[in-house]
Amino acid sequence: MISEAEIILRLVLGAILGGIIGFERQAHGRQAGFRTQIIVCVASVLIMIVSEYYHHLSYMNPSYVRVDPGRIAAGAITGVGFLGAGVILKMGITIQGLTTAACLWMVSVIGLAVGGGLYIAGAVACMLTLFSLLVLRVVERKMPRLVFKLLAITANEDIEEGRIESALRYLGLNINSTDYEKDMEKSEITFNITVSSKQSMPLKKILNELSSIKSIKRVSTKG
Repeated sequence: MISEAEIILRLVLGAILGGIIGFERQAHGRQAGFRTQIIVCVASVLIMIVSEYYHHLSYMNPSYVRVDPGRIAAGAITGVGFLGAGVILKMGITIQGLTTAACLWMVSVIGLAVGGGLYIAGAVACMLTLFSLLVLRVVERKMPRLVFKLLAITANEDIEEGRIESALRYLGLNINSTDYEKDMEKSEITFNITVSSKQSMPLKKILNELSSIKSIKRVSTKG
């Protein structure tokens, strides 16, 4: 059975490691920041301590109800899943909050490791997570990647779709998908076109090119 001093050490260490990751999230204005990460990590440490306590009782007294410590600890991961879902936001065709949700999950696992007495494993995992958030952020920005945009183009229903596609391809954009909406009263049709490019998209040039087509009435971008 672990001592009270050991319990306090694990809880404090969990708060420190969770706070380190939480500080980085808070500094970048993410939804789950400093306090949230600390609370999640400390809660995970406490859950693991409780698991060890009940396991010790069942081991010392065979008549005591046997408890699988792994099942109690697994509940922490399930609970963090709900928190992670709360910080993931879909904005247009982009999804934000995935990294923060992954951090919540990692902080919970770090807390379980510290709560189980695996101090080195928890500390190294914290450092690797911080390395991914800070150093690899710079590397990721320099990596070439596709840029996606959603174009909402409203025009008269007699417009030729090929005219719009030609204008987009002329700008060097790839058309990934197209959805349609039709307003029967106004005799208008809206093209929701998802385009991609390996280079940054000149939005002003795109809007000017599409606006030059007479049948087009409105153009907006998302993503």
